[in-house]
Amino acid sequence: MTEARNRTFPARAGIGLRHSHLPEFLTALQPVAWLEVHSENYLAPGGPRVAALEQLRGHYPLSCHGVGLSLGSAAGVDRAHLARLRALYDRLEPELVSEHLAWSTVPDGGFLADLLPLPYTRETLEAVAANVDLTQEALGRRLLVENPSTYLQFREADWDEAGFLAELVRRTGCGLLLDVNNLYVSAANHGDDPLTPLDRLPLAAVEEIHIAGHARVTTPAGELLIDDHGSAVAEPVWVLLAATLARTGPKPVLVEWDTNIPELPILLGEAERAEASLRETRDAIG
Repeated sequence: MTEARNRTFPARAGIGLRHSHLPEFLTALQPVAWLEVHSENYLAPGGPRVAALEQLRGHYPLSCHGVGLSLGSAAGVDRAHLARLRALYDRLEPELVSEHLAWSTVPDGGFLADLLPLPYTRETLEAVAANVDLTQEALGRRLLVENPSTYLQFREADWDEAGFLAELVRRTGCGLLLDVNNLYVSAANHGDDPLTPLDRLPLAAVEEIHIAGHARVTTPAGELLIDDHGSAVAEPVWVLLAATLARTGPKPVLVEWDTNIPELPILLGEAERAEASLRETRDAIG
């Protein structure tokens, strides 16, 4: 039986904890409501990095965001990796745990350093649902599944992304990590309006929201947006965040910044802007 462990998790703005900012967090409390870490960075059974996170865990609610489960793998998820994640989560007791709707492993044990897209077919749904069921059972927690950024669309599909995620939630009881930047990037790359999939997603299942920066590159086929988490959040993504919160109500909002990492005050400034959006949502609700 899986558990929902986020009843006291604040519907406020958080940031991803990066190693370069760790000394500032260990020196003094920082003005941010919660932290998220990439789970695979803390799988060692001990050492200074894990010890520092355990110390900070006493001051900040925690979300653990996995990048290595390969939920879309037809060969199933790695049970040894699940066991390592379970040990970590039992130790840290994060309120939220999440993974990506993607695949990154091959049957011979190889690992691809990317989160690759899936065709939204019935066959894919069977594989992903089985992997999510196994993951939730092994972790003893409800898993949040993140919508990906996409750069192509498969000809073969039984659902669009929103419909696929709705069916996955219905079948497995998982939650959603709604990445608003990914939603915007995918819609822009495919020439769509991001409000269309937003209004078709199972928003009642959203327990966490991500925002981040993206890059614009020029290709022979035209401009492409790349979800690189390497810059400030773009203005259209802030607008889409406000539209999302108007539909979901206040939710935990994370500012991701994984490359070209800035000084901590810049990242905290982005979190404060997200906090302002949350306050505006509360004021509108009354």
